[in-house]
Amino acid sequence: MADTEINTNRKAELLSKPVEHIDITAFDARPLVAAMGKMSFTSRDTARAAEIYNRMLADKDCSVILTLAGSTSAGGCMHVYRDLVKAGMVDAIVSTGASIIDMDFFEALGFKHYQGDSTLDDNELRGMYIDRIYDTFIDEEELQACDHTILEIANSLETRPYSSREFIHEMGRWLKSNAKKKDSLIETCFDHDVPIFCPAFTDSSAGFGLVKHQVERMKEKQPYLTIDSIADFRELTDIKIEAGSTGLFMVGGGVPKNFVQDTVVCAEILGVDAEMHKYAIQITVADSRDGACSSSTLKEASSWGKVETVYEQMVFAEATTVVPLIASDAYHQGHWKGRKPRHFNRLFD
Repeated sequence: MADTEINTNRKAELLSKPVEHIDITAFDARPLVAAMGKMSFTSRDTARAAEIYNRMLADKDCSVILTLAGSTSAGGCMHVYRDLVKAGMVDAIVSTGASIIDMDFFEALGFKHYQGDSTLDDNELRGMYIDRIYDTFIDEEELQACDHTILEIANSLETRPYSSREFIHEMGRWLKSNAKKKDSLIETCFDHDVPIFCPAFTDSSAGFGLVKHQVERMKEKQPYLTIDSIADFRELTDIKIEAGSTGLFMVGGGVPKNFVQDTVVCAEILGVDAEMHKYAIQITVADSRDGACSSSTLKEASSWGKVETVYEQMVFAEATTVVPLIASDAYHQGHWKGRKPRHFNRLFD
């Protein structure tokens, strides 16, 4: 048997068990979360985070901003975030590029993430064009198809600067006609006028497609599209000013977390007295002893004038273990029912 055939069979074997995304509407986490609230350590922290998220949703004046960093979408939480948008429990999203492009858009094209094994030889995986995210596998050839689709979308648009929000909105428009898997997060946000910002947008599969777009246009001596990160900051600050009272549901930390917190400071520099974020929860495994904790603890952020400390909670846990519990608890509590949609994307029409 030829080596290529062996590799093909081995690759098919490794990419045979798709990751199944959890459905927060299918189970009621309220009893479990309530019981955890009477425990200690991370269990009690998780229950308090759930309580704060419910406070955000019950506060009719509060707009909820979700931030995403890390690989929870690939790991099975992709439909959690989509369903929060569908139910009107999230009004804007700030994310890493990977969560939106390499994970959500990737699956909207009909591709999948697969249950894998973190102990396999990565050189063997590389030989089969399998990318690994801890114990999750992605077919690199399919990921390159994602790159080329971004190139196709970029080539179809007017050659000018775009905020990441604006470009992702156009991706949602493209998916309305071309998605293989309907109801992705991008398409759902497009339908509900919920903006998605990726302040480091090109640090993702999108970056490869956009680089190719620019190189090809430069060779043809034609103008090309660019992503304007300053417009991202300005637009998200506009949303903060328009929203007034805000709550943050932060999965991971990094650029998305710091970016959304900085809007308060940016508004002040623009001469607008914006409220500090009234509510904030963060789920992370980052350590605070190196001075970072993935963009500081929430109490530390208060010293910068970003977050109030009355309703804030750090949950030091791996996010796929607690995000579904917090989200299911809030979904079944039902404070989202009757919340007025913000339609923040319409601010930029």
